Amino acid sequence: MSVISNEITTMQNQTAFNQTEVGRTTSTETDDSNMFLTLMLQQLQNQDPTQPTDNTEWLAQLAQYSTLEQMTQMNEGFEDCMSYLSALYSDIAANAEINQTLSMIGKEVTVKIPAEKEGEKDTIITGKVDEASFEEGTGQVKVNGEYYSIANIVSIREPGASSETTTTANNTTSSTK
Repeated sequence: MSVISNEITTMQNQTAFNQTEVGRTTSTETDDSNMFLTLMLQQLQNQDPTQPTDNTEWLAQLAQYSTLEQMTQMNEGFEDCMSYLSALYSDIAANAEINQTLSMIGKEVTVKIPAEKEGEKDTIITGKVDEASFEEGTGQVKVNGEYYSIANIVSIREPGASSETTTTANNTTSSTK
């Protein structure tokens, strides 16, 4: 049995050397399958006739190879599935933002614009959303003639509804009735 193992090791080393010489950097699944079958046939041809290899060893090797091949196919399937789910998630997120932005048209919103310098107060703008757009991949709404990112909106309400809003950042308070 050690003669067979030595022969297989020699063949593997020779194959690796030949692949390096040819400049081949990757092997395909077909090449791996062919190499396995070639090694198995060589092992059959070079086995000691007085002590033939046990059938269970052959079956175990075939089972291992089959399992490896199936795992490789499953891995490729999972990669395809992950790519699909990633694209689907991106589409869903983009659609959700579009729907959220469009639903604000005609509503009264409060927009909080952070202060540019420390110590200054945040700017609070209240008004009706006249228009929605999507610039640079993000939703924006037009309030009082200016566009603001939907990320800066702190409240949304139906037009004419009374509300009191207290913003604690930099002690800014705004109320509308």
